[in-house]
Amino acid sequence: MTFLKENIIRETTAFFQDDGLENLMSRSLDYLVAGYPVHFTGPSGAGKTSLALAVAKKRKRPVMLMHGNHVLSNEDLIGAFTGYSSKKVVDNYIHSVYKKEENVKELWRNGRLLEAVKKGYTLIYDEFTRSRPSTNNLFLSILEEGVLPLYGTKYTEPFVRVHPEFNVIFTSNPAEYAGVYPTQDALLDRLITIPLGYKDNETEAAIVQRKTGVSENEAKAITAFVSQLRKICSGDDSTGPSLRASMMIARLVEEADISVDGSDKEFQQLCRDILWYPVSRCLAQKGFDEKADDLIIKECRKVSVKEE
Repeated sequence: MTFLKENIIRETTAFFQDDGLENLMSRSLDYLVAGYPVHFTGPSGAGKTSLALAVAKKRKRPVMLMHGNHVLSNEDLIGAFTGYSSKKVVDNYIHSVYKKEENVKELWRNGRLLEAVKKGYTLIYDEFTRSRPSTNNLFLSILEEGVLPLYGTKYTEPFVRVHPEFNVIFTSNPAEYAGVYPTQDALLDRLITIPLGYKDNETEAAIVQRKTGVSENEAKAITAFVSQLRKICSGDDSTGPSLRASMMIARLVEEADISVDGSDKEFQQLCRDILWYPVSRCLAQKGFDEKADDLIIKECRKVSVKEE
């Protein structure tokens, strides 16, 4: 059993949009309509999957979400025979005649990719670089020849033609992330790759406020604090604690009624618990001597909320 997940998504959660994201979504949709697959790549927490879901929803086609995984195989994508079914008929209508007829046939289950290709779904292949390149080779034929090869099956046909409405949105983390395989150039050459980074503080604050219910100034204080940690511990704004960390802090201060105040012990402890791992990992990667706890608390003490 793999960790591959499948879901036909008809509704997505509210997705924060500004002018930049509207433009990005519009461009991406144009590429998909023209028949070109789109590839969003960027650090964890940059909003790649949410963006992919929002763009896919605009196509007004059923959506299938599939997660990359190192154990993903052709069987998972194309399908496999899962067992047998039998039917037995006994005819004893005439006393002196006994007739028995039994039929056995194999049962076939379509794989996720075969299902999407045949029915024209929008497939979101999330973190596709976590799957082995040999598995992802199936997409070369899909994107170039418009067919899905039926390797390793007992089908008499060698391939299935791709539905004209089928398209793919890929997402991936950078190559330096753990568990990521290098991607073949032949596949990347067929994708329109759009890099995503963390958003500016104003946008992050607006997202946090909308998703968690904290005030505008509280959201600004939290996201500015997390963004500053990200810049200090990584030397740029590409690694370290992500927007998810800001969301976790905001949601917990709202639910536990904790003050967004750098001098508040409860707030300090909450920030330490949430931020210790991403900050310590980042500091270790960069070879910094400063301890994660010390850095978090030092920056946390600077947090204050402007009066409304």
